[in-house]
This record gives sequence, structure tokens and C-alpha cells, in this order.
Amino acid sequence: MFGLKKKPPKDTNSPEFKLYMCKKLDGRGLKYILERDPENGDKVIGKGGILSLYESKFSVVCEGKAIFVCNPEALHAWEFMSLDGATLTGYDEVQQKERTILAYYTYYRE
Repeated sequence: MFGLKKKPPKDTNSPEFKLYMCKKLDGRGLKYILERDPENGDKVIGKGGILSLYESKFSVVCEGKAIFVCNPEALHAWEFMSLDGATLTGYDEVQQKERTILAYYTYYRE
């Protein structure tokens, strides 16, 4: 009411906060996607794509295929301080391991 934005839940480990972040990121277009590897550094794994929350799965879709799929309740997501991208950490159902993905948005104006 009166144009006030809904505030996110305060506990960043709660399922409510995780679902809030997934809904906030849903539909964002991506310039490029990197994977963070502690031993080898960051590596580009895709260019162009979208973040999607569909049928209770959060996924990063690039060139028509899902390169990262995670349960929203197990996903830790944070936006960069510059708000031009997000860090996604969770158990990936595609590669069957814990991964950290850096997703950079395309230019977006609200």
C-alpha cells in the first residue's frame, strides 16, 4: 500500500529470505556467467542467458540449456554491491556438486 517496497526477511539463512532472493533474481538477463574455483580462479562458463525460478527450481539458463540448477531453499544468493550481478552458491543438480556461480546482468533499468 502507498508504494512501499516489501522488505526482505532479516535472517539471511531462513528459507523465506532465500525464496525472496530467488523471486527478486527471477527473469534477470545475463551478460556472462562465471564459476568460482578456489584452486584455478574464476572461469567463464557461458555468455548470454537468464536466471529462472520455475517449478520450485532455480536455474541459470545459457544458450538454451541449464548450466546450474538448485533448490531455492538451499541456495545462498547475494547481489553485488554495484547491483550489476549476483553470487549464487548451492548444490548443483547438473554437476552433482556444490558450486559458486557469478552472474553478471545485462543493463537493466527499472
